[in-house]
Amino acid sequence: MLAVRVWPAREYTRIAIELDQDLRHTEMLVADPPRLVVDLEGIDLDTSLRELVAKVRTDDPFIRQARVGQFRPRVVRIVFDLKVEVSPQVFTLAPVAQYGHRLVIDLHPALEDPLQALLREVQQRDAALAAPANPPAATAPREEPAVARLITVAIDPGHGGEDPGAIGQGGTREKDVVLAIARQVHELIGQEPGMRAFLTRDADFFVPLALRVQKARAVRADLFVSIHADAFVRPEARGASVYVLSQGGASSSAARWLADRENQADLIGGVNLGGRNREVAQLLLQLSTDSQIRDSSQVARLLIGQLGAVGQLHKPGVEQAGFAVLKAPDMPSVLVETAFISNPQEERRLADPAYQTRIARAIHAGIRQYFLRHPPPARLPQT
Repeated sequence: MLAVRVWPAREYTRIAIELDQDLRHTEMLVADPPRLVVDLEGIDLDTSLRELVAKVRTDDPFIRQARVGQFRPRVVRIVFDLKVEVSPQVFTLAPVAQYGHRLVIDLHPALEDPLQALLREVQQRDAALAAPANPPAATAPREEPAVARLITVAIDPGHGGEDPGAIGQGGTREKDVVLAIARQVHELIGQEPGMRAFLTRDADFFVPLALRVQKARAVRADLFVSIHADAFVRPEARGASVYVLSQGGASSSAARWLADRENQADLIGGVNLGGRNREVAQLLLQLSTDSQIRDSSQVARLLIGQLGAVGQLHKPGVEQAGFAVLKAPDMPSVLVETAFISNPQEERRLADPAYQTRIARAIHAGIRQYFLRHPPPARLPQT
């Protein structure tokens, strides 16, 4: 037994048990009171498994408590006493990146599909914001996007949960930096009349690549912005970049390397393609249209202009590569690499809350400029 980790979130709770060898297991869902029983075969109870009990937080949305014991020789039983009914997924993952063999237990809500809950939440928000208040009078009134409906921007903090993303020499984790920046972008957009933002993750949990796109499409986003912190094999690499999708080759060997690394997130974070995510994964097969790439490039150029005023750019132009999260055919999509977390100097900047705020304001300004110049058309009602 190498480690036991628990990732609680409103959307689902994940338990990851990491071992140095493959593990046989069985699971059973029991009602009245609701609980999930998982038997781990071929092992004995050790300190790491005992620590699982203390790692379950009192505010976990799904788990009331965990109990662990030696059920019989070479079989350890884990019982999760549940707060609500769940739809569990229990699956194994082969070793990848820094992880060994993993048994993953995902506890999803059983009563409502997460995307349906998201749509209901957005519809309620739309009703509340149907008539947005006019901005306060100012000495120099700001120009606002000329639209008769809310503009929706999907903000996607990369990585999360089991997938830390790139890690700097000082220990700064990409997933933490980009979530902090994304939350600020979310807040800034929310202050704009006629605009709203949606976060694909609002806490430290893993979201599969295709599900990030599906969430954005579920809220009918007008723009998808994925936020990351770059890394490369050479620590001297530095500067911000903005990427759009390439239907052909990448714009550089570094862009191809980066896209390959980012597209491995599902392997590192852990996706059960044999379960409910199989349908979601099919989204990755969709091809973006030429018009989507053209619109994405317009957003990217504006973002580059704003980021260049904050810090150094890695390259002055828009880069292209085959990022999985940019493959939605029906909305402009860009991926922002805020800086190189693998560069010690830029890692220190990324860890600085003041610098995170400057990056967030630059991203917000670029998004706002885009919609001032390219207001979306009126939307046909859904049928």
